[in-house]
Amino acid sequence: MKLEPYWLDSAPRFDADTAGPLAGKVDVAIVGGGFTGLSAALALAKSGASVAVLEAGRVIGEASGRNGGHCNNGTAHDLGGLAASLGLERASALYRAFDAAVDQVEALVAEEAIDCDFRRTGKIKLAAKPAHFAKLEKSAELLQRTVEPDLVIVRPEETRSEIGSDGFHGGLVFPRGAHMHMGRFGAGLANAAARRGAGIFENALVTGLHRLNGNAHRVVTTRGEIEAGQVLLATGASRQGPFAWLRRRIVPVGSFIIATEPLSDNLATSIMPTRRTATTTKNIGNYFRLTHDNRLIFGGRARFALSSPKSDAKSGAILQARMLELFPQLAGTRIDYCWGGLVDMTSDRLPRAGERDGLFYALGYSGHGTQMSVHMGQIMARVMGGDAKANPLAGLDWPAVPGHFGPPWFLPFVGAYYRYQDWRQ
Repeated sequence: MKLEPYWLDSAPRFDADTAGPLAGKVDVAIVGGGFTGLSAALALAKSGASVAVLEAGRVIGEASGRNGGHCNNGTAHDLGGLAASLGLERASALYRAFDAAVDQVEALVAEEAIDCDFRRTGKIKLAAKPAHFAKLEKSAELLQRTVEPDLVIVRPEETRSEIGSDGFHGGLVFPRGAHMHMGRFGAGLANAAARRGAGIFENALVTGLHRLNGNAHRVVTTRGEIEAGQVLLATGASRQGPFAWLRRRIVPVGSFIIATEPLSDNLATSIMPTRRTATTTKNIGNYFRLTHDNRLIFGGRARFALSSPKSDAKSGAILQARMLELFPQLAGTRIDYCWGGLVDMTSDRLPRAGERDGLFYALGYSGHGTQMSVHMGQIMARVMGGDAKANPLAGLDWPAVPGHFGPPWFLPFVGAYYRYQDWRQ
């Protein structure tokens, strides 16, 4: 079993890193070489701007290359709950931004000819308990009336047509959901940005930001210094660099994933006949999908801990046990990959993007980053070009997380709370 992401191990590595030290001036410096940063770099370079992407490690080496491979519409919230806090009009607009995000990914895949197995399979949200189905039915009424007219209700007795497991009790199918190979998409996105002239600097940890005038900054990295007319922070849950203001508002939460060996066609079909992406209704639930070569990618917040080789292995054992509980037909199936990563969670699980003290930012995707990171990279390129109204996240308040100044010491308590909620609901 390899303790590394399947997506990164099974994709060609981006190998067009800009040689030499950093020096000189650019129109835009982008801190972070994940999907947000690469998408923004592509859009800005296409508009004629000179761009430098500054990545502390390797391109898509963190959250963008360590997720579950889903590319789904819909927010992390029930629409009714979101409408109760923001109003139905704003909640619906945010929901449609996630729709536009999946469309954006699909468009970039086509425009840049990225071979990443992008497919519109739809997503199914599965009721983990019988009582959960009634809640799904209630939420479906509002969704179908407003933002999801093609939503399909799968009744408990119909569950086996979607999932080969007795562990679920109906669900909702969101037809616009998709999936893709994250490693191949990320490498393709980086190559597309480099072809347009963006400089991509790996192993360039940002250690200092010094404002010059307006939005201009001198950016200090481990590979030299550069002057930028604008700076976009696309750091996700990174705990490196001079970004204390952002870190007080982002909680890094570990999420863990395993990938099986390739399954036979018959076994794969018995598990997921529709090959959709799947999520469950528990707070500490699971998410899973099949790959193009019939591996089951099975993930979840198995432990409320940060990712490390030891932590990943412990979490992988928990995930394997849960996978076999749901799909006993996989007994004896080898686990080929096990990995973890950090989700950049905000307190309300909504992403944030905008400008503060001359620095632009887009992050806080809270587990729904594949599509929104790509979309917000494109959006922030427009915002930085003067189109402030393009930002669908503008105006969202973003207070600091109380008591959060460094490592998230409170994660075990959060985990205990959510386990209790899952037990009682």
